[in-house]
Amino acid sequence: MQEALSQVYKILQDSVIACTAEHLSLSGGLDSTILAYFLKERKPKAISIIASDFVATDLTYCQMAAQRFDLPLEIKMCDIGMIHDGIEETVKILKNFNTIEIRNNVVPYLAISEVKKAGFDKIITGDGADEIFAGYNFLLSKTKQELELDLKRIARIMHFASQKIGRSLGVKVESPFCSKDVMEFAKTLPVDLLVREEGGKKHGKWILRKAFEEKIPRAITWRQKSPMQDGAGTQGLVEFFESHIPDSVFAEKTKTIKEKDDITIRTKESLHYYDIYRRYYEPEISDKPGTKCPDCHYIIDSDSRFCRMCGRFPL
Repeated sequence: MQEALSQVYKILQDSVIACTAEHLSLSGGLDSTILAYFLKERKPKAISIIASDFVATDLTYCQMAAQRFDLPLEIKMCDIGMIHDGIEETVKILKNFNTIEIRNNVVPYLAISEVKKAGFDKIITGDGADEIFAGYNFLLSKTKQELELDLKRIARIMHFASQKIGRSLGVKVESPFCSKDVMEFAKTLPVDLLVREEGGKKHGKWILRKAFEEKIPRAITWRQKSPMQDGAGTQGLVEFFESHIPDSVFAEKTKTIKEKDDITIRTKESLHYYDIYRRYYEPEISDKPGTKCPDCHYIIDSDSRFCRMCGRFPL
């Protein structure tokens, strides 16, 4: 046990120290706080994106992490107008109208954009930790065998939109958890070191939490996994679009889209994103053989349980 804890510490340390960016995307979650711990001597400028018009759970935690390691922190409070502009650019870059993906990834778009505006071309992110160290909440109820299979499936299909966003903006995204050494090491770990009970409650990423529980604030170490959309507050977009698009407009537009493009729009949020998508792109309907999404006819990735184009889940 102690050997595994020491190994994960050393491998992550080497991976983080190899990064050269002067900015860190800091949510105050476990992953980015671990990065802040390793970078504390270098003092990168931390940046946190917070939606000013919605509830954002990251606000307290990013301040806590920055204060603990004495990092300069820029909290970018984004109103609905800024988020709306960011959504349009995110849709253009990712070329989809997937509600969850857009709602989540407008956050790194806004962070990377700030770095770009400041005249820098690199940023460090915590991408990858949830995928390789079993951080997602839906994994907590799996049996050992199911967890092993799911982690292998996730490893085959995982992708990080922040990389695509970074390339589009000319900013290199450095993700230490995605380094070859870290990923190879994670594959050697038994799943009972990834999902494990602590204090009467099951936690994902247990080995990371245990390895750093004395090094980062305990409130962050055992903080429950919070999706990016909850942390930054963009989850509030669901209710925003629900209240701002009249039912009659939604019914009329979705009917027209179905007749014209043969695409089923399920929510008002999705309708907004689809309207943006169609300003720039034609519907991507492939003639290639394979399973297709029943709502938008996009080819489904092997082993995937959701549609990358429209976000339909489950399939």
